[in-house]
Amino acid sequence: MPERLTAEIKAEPFAFPLKRDAIALIVIDMQRDFAEPGGFGASLGNDVGRVTKIVPDVKKLIEGFRSAGLPVIHTMECHRADLSDLPPAKRNRGNPTLKIGDQGPMGRVLISGEPGTAILSELAPIDGEVVIEKPGKGAFYATPLGDILKARGIEQLVFAGVTTEVCVQTTMREANDRGYECLLAEEATESYFPEFKSAAIAMIKAQGAIVGWVGSVDDIIEGIA
Repeated sequence: MPERLTAEIKAEPFAFPLKRDAIALIVIDMQRDFAEPGGFGASLGNDVGRVTKIVPDVKKLIEGFRSAGLPVIHTMECHRADLSDLPPAKRNRGNPTLKIGDQGPMGRVLISGEPGTAILSELAPIDGEVVIEKPGKGAFYATPLGDILKARGIEQLVFAGVTTEVCVQTTMREANDRGYECLLAEEATESYFPEFKSAAIAMIKAQGAIVGWVGSVDDIIEGIA
């Protein structure tokens, strides 16, 4: 069997050893409820403008992967309409006046199929791209993501999306424990709190990429092209 074609992507804490035929992009939770006024994120008092500002970089990264013929996977945090996959411990945290499953300005909050749950139109999946609906913070929990990656021979994952310290970092840690090499696209991820993003990035790349690498959108696109 021939060896995989390898290259390097400029990254921290050191170059990312790219496996060109075994890498995919995962775009985490770029949903209306987290990015638009009137959504769940805004209801918690967050500045959703911090999320919308990364849309051009996320789009650029998606288009780079599409142009290279590499897989793009999207995730959406959402729950069943009957709330059977929503633990009370999760529902009872956050905004005491607008909880997951309640009726909000964009439909029921974080419920599958509701308008607010949809991915932003600028970043919408195209035919053939996988969309994972996840009830937890991590994209592997209670989803078929692991089986999908295994079937496609994926060994490396590039991450974009929100929020850096919660769903993105959680999924990176899950992936790391499963043996995937993980690379975070720094400009294509964001938090409502800049200090949380900085802390998450520091933790991810600490101790010789203990969770993963961190690189720029342009360097990643150049590497996969």
